[in-house]
Amino acid sequence: NGNSDPETPVFNALPTPMIAQYIRINPQTWFENGTICLRAEILGCPLPDPSNILWEQDQQPTDKLEFKHHNYKEMRKLMKVVNEECPNITRVYSIGKSYLGLKMYVMEISDNPGQHELGEPEFRYVAGMHGNEVLGRELLLNLMQYMCQEYNKGNPRIVQLVTETRIHLLPSMNPDGYETAYKLGSELSGWAVGRWTYFGLDMNHNFADLNTLLWDAEDNELIPEKFPNHYIPIPEYYMYPNATVAPETRAVIDWMQKIPFVLSANFHGGELVVTYPFDMARSYWKAKEMTPTADDAVFRWLATVYASTNRAMVDDERRICHTENFMDKRNIINGADWHTVAGSMNDFSYLHTNCFEITVELSCDKFPHEIELPMEWDNNKESLLVYMEQVHRGIKGVVRDKDTNQGIADAIISVEDINHDIRTAFDGDYWRLLNPGEYALTVKAEGYHPATKVCHVTYENYATICDFYISKTPKQRLREILAKGGKIPKDLVLRLRHLRNRKLRSKSQSK
Repeated sequence: NGNSDPETPVFNALPTPMIAQYIRINPQTWFENGTICLRAEILGCPLPDPSNILWEQDQQPTDKLEFKHHNYKEMRKLMKVVNEECPNITRVYSIGKSYLGLKMYVMEISDNPGQHELGEPEFRYVAGMHGNEVLGRELLLNLMQYMCQEYNKGNPRIVQLVTETRIHLLPSMNPDGYETAYKLGSELSGWAVGRWTYFGLDMNHNFADLNTLLWDAEDNELIPEKFPNHYIPIPEYYMYPNATVAPETRAVIDWMQKIPFVLSANFHGGELVVTYPFDMARSYWKAKEMTPTADDAVFRWLATVYASTNRAMVDDERRICHTENFMDKRNIINGADWHTVAGSMNDFSYLHTNCFEITVELSCDKFPHEIELPMEWDNNKESLLVYMEQVHRGIKGVVRDKDTNQGIADAIISVEDINHDIRTAFDGDYWRLLNPGEYALTVKAEGYHPATKVCHVTYENYATICDFYISKTPKQRLREILAKGGKIPKDLVLRLRHLRNRKLRSKSQSK
């Protein structure tokens, strides 16, 4: 509980005798009188019990992975090795560079790396937004090794994931910050060194604030006729070259806009909880406030999926990290109800793209010791896999032109009673994450008649297929014929005349 007398040491007994493998002392807060509150972290192993012949230490993972902290060069080397071991299902690419010029490498895992396949959802994991929160980085490096090895062994679960999903793993969103923390190491990195970009920006507050635009439009009853409830455009001021936006943030936004991601999670450290949008409180003067999205039920499910399969989170006997006991909330919380964050990646992803994203706080310790990494892999392995599988939950399909059978890009998919739409990708395919139930879907596209159908989402681990074939409006057909200099068909002339007469009758009746 601390001690107000700075000259007297505080003694706390450990619950059971331990062998200390390392001890770290971190400053937590400064008191008004100038004294400091220190947090002691002890990594220990239980003493063997000589009277118990069955006593054993914790089992080590059987997965033969590289459990160590990887700096930039080592990370790049490991990704290259994985790519060489599984060239048919992996591809390493860069989405941009950090302020200091380090490339932001991504590992793609797919049976057709390098291309979007019609009907196949795109998934991403992002780690290292805060450079000193390093566990996510190592878990993603372990994950790419594991998936490569298990695919080569013919593991049916991994083979199915690889063949039915296009997976993207970004282990280091803030490579400059990580290198700063890595130089100090686990024992000395502290609570903040390396958190920010080299330019001094916290990327979890660096995305465009689209929440305020949405809520202002809702308050003024502009949605959906005059303001969209999805794909909200980025404000012009945010895109200025001199705007205070990190190059790493710009790179991730460009990545989001190029690939039609459906589901994502980003990894942090310093707590043990899963948060879901919105991250920003609707009442701007409040430090925290429950602020759900229109898809709150889906987000709560997604958060629960990760938390309920995480071995550390489901351990009822574990200690709390700091002052809040998230076990009372089943280890999930609405982000804004924890602490408000304006400009978060989760909120931006939901409001600017089709992608649903959550945040996973992986451990109390931001920079775990290297010998803890095997245990952390075991804690998170099942969570990492089962969360990826949720990308196949809900409804998917293709919106096509009824006459040409071509896919229609940017068609709007609306779900009745859910005030958040999505759009089709460039070849007309779409994915709508939904919990089991019956839903009325309406598709709209410029120049086409809208169409509605009822689709049923089951409890099976695959999406319900709900395709649409829609017809051009007579006006759109006329525009296309005139643009090509063609002759107007007789049936179209009659159709346009009928529509014009109906419009005139409607006007005369209203008078």
